[in-house]
Amino acid sequence: MTIKTEKFRVPEGATVDLGRWSTEVAPVYKSKHDYHAMLDDHVARLSDLQQLLYSSNRHAVLLIFQAMDAAGKDGAIKHVMSGVNPQGCQVFSFKHPSVTELEHDFLWRTTQNLPERGKIGIFNRSYYEEVLIVRVHPEILASEGLSNDGPDNDAVWTDRYRSITDLERHLSANGTRIVKFFLHLSKEEQRKRFLARIDEPQKNWKFSLSDIEERRYWDSYMHAYAACLGATSTARAPWYVVPADDKKNARLIISQIILDTLESLDMSYPVTTEERRQELLAIRKQLATPED
Repeated sequence: MTIKTEKFRVPEGATVDLGRWSTEVAPVYKSKHDYHAMLDDHVARLSDLQQLLYSSNRHAVLLIFQAMDAAGKDGAIKHVMSGVNPQGCQVFSFKHPSVTELEHDFLWRTTQNLPERGKIGIFNRSYYEEVLIVRVHPEILASEGLSNDGPDNDAVWTDRYRSITDLERHLSANGTRIVKFFLHLSKEEQRKRFLARIDEPQKNWKFSLSDIEERRYWDSYMHAYAACLGATSTARAPWYVVPADDKKNARLIISQIILDTLESLDMSYPVTTEERRQELLAIRKQLATPED
């Protein structure tokens, strides 16, 4: 089944109302068996393209995942990237900034972990936390020691959006392709997943009291996400709003978007020169002769 990914892409300059973006769409797979077949195909193709990305050594790819708790970021990364060579993929998860990180600008800690050419970098949460959780919880902004009028000053967020888009424009101009995923989960589906984390012993470790506390700020988070998506989705670094109530659907949509991104890059295996070819043939001749 063909997955049309463009319908999940946030247009540049769009005003985003997340209430109009569905958290669940018709399945792109026909059955559980079909889902596994499609995912296996995507994973195999991603593996081949990652090898091409590495050998061509012309581009880097940065995948950014943002979502509310229990939206399935970890599972999506695990399943979609399961076939990629670990040497060509780097995953970083960003929690609350350390004391040292708070002494630097808000982009400092993440820019240290950007992928090098030939590799795929994955940010499980990212510098976007600085216009999401920080906007919802003003006390975090206060701890950063900035001299401004506080979180109610819209210029704070406008300046941060500009810093982010300027960084992404710079990275794009220097060979890094950026794709950003917002896993759009409904509040009701989050409630069900939280209950599963409590009721199933093997999932207890995934749940904490802070999760339920953050749930109280749902509307504030939706406002922050909508503003962020509209301000920072660009042609060079687009946001995709992925319906996340169905985990299988979300994984297939995400993997197709990554495939589309990699296939759009100008990549080829290094061409062997005639001189190098003759050298390899000479070595082959030596190896073809049995040793005593």
